[in-house]
Amino acid sequence: MSEQNSRRNLGPLRALMPFVRPYRLQVVGAAVALIVAAVTVLAMGNGLRLLVDKGFSAGDPALLDRAVIVLMGVVVLLAGSSYARFFLVSWIGERVVADIRKAVFSHVISLSPGFFETTRTGELLSRLATDTTLVQTVVGSSVSIALRNTLLFCGALVMLLITSAKLSGYVLLVVPIVVIPIIVLGRKVRRLSRDTQDRVADLGSYAEETLYGIRAVQAFAHEPVDRERFGARVEDALSAAIGRIRARAALTAIVISLVFGSIAVILWIGGKDVLAGRISAGELSAFVFYAAVVAGSTGALSEVLGDLQRAAGAMERLMGLLQAESDVSPPANPVPLAAPAKGIVSFEDVDFSYPARPDIPSLTGFTASVKPGERVAIVGPSGAGKSTIFQLLLRFYDPQAGHIRIDGVDLTETDPRAFRSLIGLVPQEPVIFSDNAMENIRYGRPDASDADVIAAAEAANAKSFIEALPDGFQTYLGEKGVRLSGGQRQRIAIARAILRDPVILLLDEATSALDAESERAVQKALEAIMPGRTTLVIAHRLATVLKADRILVLEDGRMIAEGKHSELLKSNPLYRHLAELQFADSAAAGMAISAE
Repeated sequence: MSEQNSRRNLGPLRALMPFVRPYRLQVVGAAVALIVAAVTVLAMGNGLRLLVDKGFSAGDPALLDRAVIVLMGVVVLLAGSSYARFFLVSWIGERVVADIRKAVFSHVISLSPGFFETTRTGELLSRLATDTTLVQTVVGSSVSIALRNTLLFCGALVMLLITSAKLSGYVLLVVPIVVIPIIVLGRKVRRLSRDTQDRVADLGSYAEETLYGIRAVQAFAHEPVDRERFGARVEDALSAAIGRIRARAALTAIVISLVFGSIAVILWIGGKDVLAGRISAGELSAFVFYAAVVAGSTGALSEVLGDLQRAAGAMERLMGLLQAESDVSPPANPVPLAAPAKGIVSFEDVDFSYPARPDIPSLTGFTASVKPGERVAIVGPSGAGKSTIFQLLLRFYDPQAGHIRIDGVDLTETDPRAFRSLIGLVPQEPVIFSDNAMENIRYGRPDASDADVIAAAEAANAKSFIEALPDGFQTYLGEKGVRLSGGQRQRIAIARAILRDPVILLLDEATSALDAESERAVQKALEAIMPGRTTLVIAHRLATVLKADRILVLEDGRMIAEGKHSELLKSNPLYRHLAELQFADSAAAGMAISAE
């Protein structure tokens, strides 16, 4: 039963095979070097027997000279094969882990946003860094050590039987005594290793979250609390690690005590046999050598088993990521979109709730259509479902009921990359990457030239402030754009959308973070690119609403009215209330309302 549990515990390591298979030639080379090194070590025992019996006992200096020469040749062969084994195995380990990291990252970024609602970013980072490092240790070192010592153990055991069956019987009696603590304590080491990794993931997640919100931390003078909480998580991880180390140390000490204590006893028994003439001194020397090899390989295996078990747990977590399925996946045979695209958008009786809160509907029976080139504003109180419309149109989620179509094609029937390439998004909270201004804008169209990027920046009223930065368009903007103001980040995002040259433009409060002067300049730029494009705008500014061809009013996930500004002021109390409150910062709001 214990052996079955052990095999099951190491089972996740089988998932490494698809990653190792492409490098089978290097694996064969490493295996040959491994076998040569193991056979060379085993040959030394027989050489030792001959040296003692034929050289020392017979008093033949010439034989002693030849033996030393042969021994030096064996040492050179052992050194060469050990070099080849170490290099090839380490290379395979680095290469395999690089492939695993790429595979995990590639798969994770393809998962729908619903996955990230329930999975912490810090945990993902821990798996990509710490878990893959554990796997690298196994593939690039521990597996090789385990195989080498397994070969040595088996080979030395055979040589023990050949050298002295009687003494070998005593050795075999010791093996179960050594193996049992390896299995029992090894299982405990694996459990403690998994606990340690979980604690490390917790502190990584907390640190990432705290550093991301460093301005809020300092603004609320929250540093002492965060230090204490982070320190507590560090201590939890340390306690778990110390428990694992204590178990591994105990395992090593027990194995060494049992193995070398047994060798001492066997050496005592063998010495009596030599004195009685039952075996020669050379045979006893060889036997002791092979017993030492058995002991050393057993001790090494006991240590490596802990690494293998830790890596098995790490591989299990990595495979959990690789096997995670996206809630949104492309169809097997996607329907192609019309070319050129028209930009017709339609929602048909759509019901939707976010995975993290399935009992709270975000949209209920939502039906709307937008004609090519039409400009539609979406208004409503917070939580009405405005941003959800954009999330569904980008197919970050699929609705629980109803259909969403672009140019008459249901989004679930076509390739997400195909219709997303038609859409330009300016989010309420723009995403700025840790790169320079040029590459942040070029994110909208990776193949764009520098001239196109600069033109897009100028259209978004961003060129002047970018050129004023220390290195102009090559200026590093800091992590998440910390070197920019909110309005500057917004203009970078607008330039990115302009560069994309989309058929459908989604503006989520696109000018909400701008001052009055910048808003006018950006609004003018947006006005220049809107004609001919289907545009949906989530708006809190009256200027945007007044210029819309149509306004959709949402409340509690339902569309309760649609029409033009002047019509809705008369017919819809909620819209009039929003105009009085949310548009109050515009002087035109008061004039428009009073005019009605």
